[in-house]
Amino acid sequence: MSSEHELEIYRQFRTSQDKYGYFILAAVGAAIGFALTQTNGKALSYSQIPLGISLISWCLSFYFGCNHLNYVSSNMFANLELLKVEKGRHPKAGNHPQVIKAASDGIRDAMETNSKWSSRFARWQFQSFTFGGISYVVWHVLEMWMRVK
Repeated sequence: MSSEHELEIYRQFRTSQDKYGYFILAAVGAAIGFALTQTNGKALSYSQIPLGISLISWCLSFYFGCNHLNYVSSNMFANLELLKVEKGRHPKAGNHPQVIKAASDGIRDAMETNSKWSSRFARWQFQSFTFGGISYVVWHVLEMWMRVK
C-alpha cells in the first residue's frame, strides 16, 4: 500500500471520528434544549428527577466531548511538532541527534498520554449521552403513567 493511499485512509478515518464527536455534541445540545422546553411553566416535582438526571448526564456528555476534542487537537499539534523534530527542522531541537531523540521520546510520551485521555473522554461522552437518553425516556414514561392515574 502506498504512503499516499495510507494518508488518504487516515484522513478519511480522522474526518469520520471528528464528525462523530461533533454529531454527539450537536445531539446533546439539542437534547438539552428540548428537555428544557418540556418543563417550561411547570413547578418542580419529584417526578422530574429522571429529567434532572438526564440533563446532568447530557451536560457531562458535552463537557467530555469538548475535552475529547481538545485532546485530539493537542495530539495533532504534537504530531506536527514531532515531524519537525525528527526532520531536524524544529527551532529548539535543531539537528543534534541526542536532542532530537530526547524531544521525540518526550513528544511520543505526551501523545500516548493524550491519546489515552482522548479515548476516555470519547467513551465517557457516549456513555453519558446514552445514560441521559435512557433517563429521559424513564422520565417521559413516568409522566405518561402519572397522567393515567
